[in-house]
Amino acid sequence: MAAKAIHSVGKRKTSIARVYMKPGKGEITINRRTMGDYLLRETSKMVVMQPLRLTENADKWDIKINVIGGGLNGQAGAIRHAISKALAAQDPEYRSTLKKAGLITRDARKKERKLPGQPGARKKFQFSKR
Repeated sequence: MAAKAIHSVGKRKTSIARVYMKPGKGEITINRRTMGDYLLRETSKMVVMQPLRLTENADKWDIKINVIGGGLNGQAGAIRHAISKALAAQDPEYRSTLKKAGLITRDARKKERKLPGQPGARKKFQFSKR
């Protein structure tokens, strides 16, 4: 029985990644470009490949990714989240492995907003007693 294509969505900061996985040779395209052309840092490539290497699926799936918003680091995190969710949906045995590594849980950290009456989110105007 051939496995069908899997769709999943992952998020990180302001980035949203949509992942489409189907059985194949391990080709990864991000926004119609190869992963090497799109992600320039080795750490970003490692982040994207982490769930595939953890479950030993690096060369079993062809993955097409559409990602928008944020910077390249946030996009890599969103892609990792989406791939992890797709692998967990494909095979329930992978879920516990990915959960232990902390890849299923969405990283909820975002930029804190600027507050009124202050120059930034945390910074305060200089205080003078007199």
